Amino acid sequence: MLGALFFAAALTPTLIPRSYLTQGAIAGACFGIGYLAGNVWRWLWHYLELPEPSARLRSTANALVAAACLLVVILFLWRAAEWQNSIRAVMKLAPVETAHPLKVCVIALMTFVILLLLARLFALAARFTAARTRRVVPRRIANVIGVLAAGLLFWSIASNVLIRTAFNALDSSFREVDALLEPERPQPTAPERTGSPASLVKWTQLGRMGRRFIASGPTATEISAVTGRPAREPVRVYVGLGGAKTAQARARLALDELKRQHGFERETLIVVTPTGTGWIDPAAMDTVEYLHHGDVASVAMQYSYLNSPLSLLFQPEFGAEAARALFSEIYSYWTTLPKDRRPRLYLHGLSLGAMNSEKSAELFETIGDPIAGALWSGAPFESRIWRSITANRNPGSPAWLPEFRDGRFVRFMNQNGPTVPADAPWGPMRVVYLQYASDAITFFAYRDAYQAPDWMTVPRGPDVSPELRWYPVVTMLQLALDMAVATNTPMGFGHVYAPEHYVDAWVAVTDVHDWSADALAQLKTHLAAAARKAAEGNVAEEPYADRGG
Repeated sequence: MLGALFFAAALTPTLIPRSYLTQGAIAGACFGIGYLAGNVWRWLWHYLELPEPSARLRSTANALVAAACLLVVILFLWRAAEWQNSIRAVMKLAPVETAHPLKVCVIALMTFVILLLLARLFALAARFTAARTRRVVPRRIANVIGVLAAGLLFWSIASNVLIRTAFNALDSSFREVDALLEPERPQPTAPERTGSPASLVKWTQLGRMGRRFIASGPTATEISAVTGRPAREPVRVYVGLGGAKTAQARARLALDELKRQHGFERETLIVVTPTGTGWIDPAAMDTVEYLHHGDVASVAMQYSYLNSPLSLLFQPEFGAEAARALFSEIYSYWTTLPKDRRPRLYLHGLSLGAMNSEKSAELFETIGDPIAGALWSGAPFESRIWRSITANRNPGSPAWLPEFRDGRFVRFMNQNGPTVPADAPWGPMRVVYLQYASDAITFFAYRDAYQAPDWMTVPRGPDVSPELRWYPVVTMLQLALDMAVATNTPMGFGHVYAPEHYVDAWVAVTDVHDWSADALAQLKTHLAAAARKAAEGNVAEEPYADRGG
């Protein structure tokens, strides 16, 4: 019964549209968890020696419950396509005609069988150990020892054999990909470019994502063609893992390269923290370079070969260490410059980059000479500052787009911009969080297993299905799956941030005043069309191929 109810609940929508493959996998896992909960309940009932119904009553009740569960499962499978279309509608995707109920059931059954076999194997190991231990200790102590020994054995195999082997294989694979020299991105020859023969950073030391960042982006000519005004060549500095052995050494190299390119003579300077692989979102950086007519310098440093989930799991300290080292080097030099001739200094990061960028600046370090602000997009749910501000938001403001005090220090934006009026006064430092309500990487929480999240209350975000409901345990598992596929959504939803939404965010953060409303609308149209054209192109070449990092 519990397995069937969990299975049915897993068919309901969450934040991201699902294929029949992912739908079947999550439904099978939820069925297994419900089945486990039912077995634990039955074991506890026997253990407490509570009275049991007669065999006749039990068989009759079981038949009625089985029939009811079958009806529930059929009903939920019948509605599965409708629920998926409720998500697809808010993301402007074509509806599906069917949710492939037979395929979902087959995949769910396969998933459940695998989980059941693992559970039976665990029980077998526990009983075997308990039987051997029972010769020297009392029965119940032996049972506890058996369970602990089986748990230790499974954990050891999983962490030291399976996970470590998989990590080593993935690390080697990502390292080879990072070293790949793509022929469509030749080494720059202009001496003012990072990776050129005149650069302090060799082209081969940038890494694949660093070379992509340096080679992409608008030129002064392209910026002028859109804005109709004179523009400068943007300065982009990047140091890959091959640049130096330690984070501190790479940060010093980045500072020296930034000085070589006269980055501190620009109007705007942005310290960027990339995602796990070193990827930097072109939607963010191209946008700010257009808005400031190319008078922008940006500097970034790689801290991992792995993608963001693997980097966070296996190397959680690397990103924070690298972000902190780079900011310290840049900020320390920036504070020595005359205040009337130095650039305005900002921080930026997407996803894991946002979380690590939050950790890069110390309050007591900057309070006497504060930076100009920060733009953090898609901040993960573990981001400390984001979580604190969201928890202490103004009463009545939604969790998916909070308002914090009078909006002088921090503001939140989504597809529709901020809730705070654009002409509301700012304080000395401007912080903007760009986030979508459909981004599970931002809104996942472990307590979703036993408590409905605040962002589900009405009114909901514009990109969240009205059919979404909370179910104990199941909703948390659904959101965990949503995190894994959050970068597969159309641009402007999930964890894929659109350049037109970055426009409003950068305008607010960097205090842009020389653009009219019509000009900004035209820029949004141009950037949106260019980004979507690039995203639909050659997967191996386009700058959005590794979106999300």
